[in-house]
Amino acid sequence: MMQPEPALANSRPGKNAAHPEVATQDRQFVPSSEKTDGYNQKLPIRLTRSVFDDLSIWMISVGVVIGAVFPPMLVGFGVPREIVLTPFFFSVCLLAGIVVGGINIRLMRVVVMPRLRALVDGMHMIESVVEQATYTGDWTDCDPESCQLPVDSNDVIGESASAFNRLIRVLQHSHEVEERVGDFSKTMTSQLELSPLCNGALRGFIAATKATAGAIVADVGGELSVLASFGIAEAESLCENDHVRLALHTQEPVYVELPEGLSVNAGLVEFQPREVAFMPLIVHSAATGVVVLAGPTAFERDSRSLSQIFARTFVMALSNAMTHGNLQRIAALDPLTDCYNRRFGLTRLREEYTRATRSDSPLGLIMFDIDHFKLVNDTHGHLIGDRVLANVAKEAKQVLREGDVLVRYGGEEFLVRQSRVHRKSVSVYAEPLKRWWCRIVTRQLAVRLAWDSGVSLRHLLMTKPR
Repeated sequence: MMQPEPALANSRPGKNAAHPEVATQDRQFVPSSEKTDGYNQKLPIRLTRSVFDDLSIWMISVGVVIGAVFPPMLVGFGVPREIVLTPFFFSVCLLAGIVVGGINIRLMRVVVMPRLRALVDGMHMIESVVEQATYTGDWTDCDPESCQLPVDSNDVIGESASAFNRLIRVLQHSHEVEERVGDFSKTMTSQLELSPLCNGALRGFIAATKATAGAIVADVGGELSVLASFGIAEAESLCENDHVRLALHTQEPVYVELPEGLSVNAGLVEFQPREVAFMPLIVHSAATGVVVLAGPTAFERDSRSLSQIFARTFVMALSNAMTHGNLQRIAALDPLTDCYNRRFGLTRLREEYTRATRSDSPLGLIMFDIDHFKLVNDTHGHLIGDRVLANVAKEAKQVLREGDVLVRYGGEEFLVRQSRVHRKSVSVYAEPLKRWWCRIVTRQLAVRLAWDSGVSLRHLLMTKPR
């Protein structure tokens, strides 16, 4: 188990740890609570509905004013009044001001307008792509390489183009995240078996965070158990790990940074990690498990955020899988003897019989029952009879081989299925049952042990389960 020294390993629980400070752009978006005027700030006086028309009016007006002021200004510089203060000179100056204003308007439309038009056209294109992809899922019409605008100025026009390009990249990244979350969700919803589900989820976590090792620890039956692991040495030790328990207690991610050169106990991972993440699995405000990830480098902000999205999806699938497993176990087990019931047992037996027939491999059956069991119920009561049945099943499980399946076939009838056991070997395996039976319950109860031939086995398989 890893126990890093406090001075060398930085353990950071809490939501802030999941979102570290990162390098920001030159211009940051101010939160709404800290805005002063925002986009409601006062703008210059509008004359028309068009900004360019307003600009044209202002340019021509400024040109006229300059043309009107220019002759008196020349007088101040010593030019004779009879030359500059004439109607003809005034007219020429006013015309020159108007021409200069018109030239400025033309330059504005040639230099500025195309860039703004490209920005508007790009936004319209993105709008169309997003609207179409929302329903079709096809995002191939626009990508950062083909849709970005050239940034050829250091003013607000260039900044607008740069902001548009960043928007394209963010949109592309958002789509990639959406695809990865969708693929992960499909994996989670396609499995109800606990082991394949956890293994698939762990592969998704490792791929999303670029981790090298990981494990899933969850509360099963009131005790922590390792449901899946990869690259973790002595994975069971995670159940006693302090950081796992801290994540469960605080219900917040815990990130342990390990400085380079720090030597840790190899009981946690099979390599030297740079950072280890402990992400709690929370459902209905209760922590039910922890995902442990170890990477050779520090986890990036996107990796942390994506792994937490995966955790929220996985914990629901994990809860469903556990519920499904419990329901399957309840449906398959006889509640009194805790062995397979008749319906599930015969279903399994049909599968085994088909497999044995196809592969020409032997299949053994041992059937035994309790003689005069009705007399036990009538003499001692049904509660005692139930205890006899429960003890018989309990003791029989201890005698049987590993891999043998015990089924409660009827009221006091039991069936043992043995795979890859020849006919003569069944009698050998039945002897421990015979000797065991002579020692339990009472001497007045007997057991019948018999080998079912192929004919009776087919008859058994054709019997419809109750």
